[in-house]
Amino acid sequence: MNKTSSKILTSFKYIYLVAFFTLLAGFFYPLITNTSFDSVIIGVLILFMGLTGGVLLYRAATSEKWRGIYLGGGFTLIAVSLFYIFQLTGRA
Repeated sequence: MNKTSSKILTSFKYIYLVAFFTLLAGFFYPLITNTSFDSVIIGVLILFMGLTGGVLLYRAATSEKWRGIYLGGGFTLIAVSLFYIFQLTGRA
């Protein structure tokens, strides 16, 4: 596979993730209720934080040298993401 098609596939993966997280964060709710998109943007950022934590946990499983750092960072990011989700929904 050449570099051009590899870059196109990589960019498509990230566009797909952003679109999925935007829909998951409730993109249509502000359109229906005529309110601000601030909660959608914050929701997408929180979901990406949790995804980054998951990627770090995966890296911990595949890395011997930095396993402890990846585990600590991954669980910390997932916990912070969960905390922000509870704050955003008003349950904390």
